[in-house]
Amino acid sequence: MRRTAARMTDVLWLGGPPGVGKSTVAERLARRYGLRRYHADTRTWAHRDRALAARVPAALRFERLSPAERWAAPVDELYAMALHHERGPMVADDVRSLPPTPLTIAEGTVITPRLADALPGRAALWLLPTPELLEERLAERELAPGPLALYRRLAEVVEDEVRASGAPFLRIDGGTDTVRAVEERWAPHLAAGPHAAGREERRALLREANAAVVAQYDGFFARPWAPDGRDTAEADFSCACGDTTCTDRVRRRIAAFDPEEAGWEATADGQRRGHRQEKRT
Repeated sequence: MRRTAARMTDVLWLGGPPGVGKSTVAERLARRYGLRRYHADTRTWAHRDRALAARVPAALRFERLSPAERWAAPVDELYAMALHHERGPMVADDVRSLPPTPLTIAEGTVITPRLADALPGRAALWLLPTPELLEERLAERELAPGPLALYRRLAEVVEDEVRASGAPFLRIDGGTDTVRAVEERWAPHLAAGPHAAGREERRALLREANAAVVAQYDGFFARPWAPDGRDTAEADFSCACGDTTCTDRVRRRIAAFDPEEAGWEATADGQRRGHRQEKRT
């Protein structure tokens, strides 16, 4: 059974600018409650391929430029090439293609009020950082001038979109426990599920999320302008132990990922040493 437009009630939309903590919130809640996690960033290159096929001018220009030329462009052009609104319908198509269970948390900067209105889910929420927190988070990333300008512009756009639409939001500052705040806001939906049926299904969801990260890197390295480096590139993956209290991340080489493997866990020998005991079944 697949999702249809008539029953789009099995997704929780989580939006906000880069660096506000969307991915952390989505991962923690998905693990805790046994939910599927859709991370829009992992679909970046697949979406760009669709935009290229549709001859979207900003997508074509992005691919024609070298990385150095691209990041030297004015911020208005950087924003256009980010495909902020063009990707919305593509995200909707992705979410429609997901199995109806368990409940999905879909997160990303490209998740806009317009998208959530077009494809209503159980709930939608945007995380809006204070200006001080935004600058602190961006500084932590040590961004070059081009990406820094783009991320600031995206933060402005997201704030304007949310305010203009009247969409629900949480104001996030340095003292906010963001995971707890979202969990409290979404408590009825998180409790209702549907949830993964046991540890093995939770582990399968974690492997699915990890495979999406690999696909994101593969999409990048497939670009004609991308540098060599897939064989040595590393990324952080979710520990696939299936424990609902685990928050560990595992650093591994992209080239070492095997989708048929039982799952990467936080210990080299595959044991759950150091993990807290599972509280939910």
